[in-house]
Amino acid sequence: MDELIDELRELNQTVPVPLTLPDEDDLVVVQEALFISLDNDFSEFMLTVSDVVYGTMEPVTASDPTSHTYLPEVAALAWDAGLPRDLVPLCEYRGNYYAVSEEGEVQYWEGGVKSAESWETIWYWVRDVWLKS
Repeated sequence: MDELIDELRELNQTVPVPLTLPDEDDLVVVQEALFISLDNDFSEFMLTVSDVVYGTMEPVTASDPTSHTYLPEVAALAWDAGLPRDLVPLCEYRGNYYAVSEEGEVQYWEGGVKSAESWETIWYWVRDVWLKS
């Protein structure tokens, strides 16, 4: 995990309006808005690399409610598009969603249907999907 965090930090792209990392209070606000708890890996991901801009994917964020990647807004859209309510979207990509289960597994949902693709943890998804985007 630490190697992936370091790699993402090195690859972070400079943008005109940089994202900021959330703090614990931001995560509490997001979880209360969603009526769901984030698993430990998802929380760690949010606290350490959710400000990284890299590649073509834009994972969710938790510090700026006006951002198009703000988790409660992305979740509302994802759930409306057919993502099951017990999953938390991690990333919207071309109208489809990578989502995290209560157990921390990342699943890919295409057109409201679960695909065969999944990753045991968010960090495997970072390694296998986000870093290769």
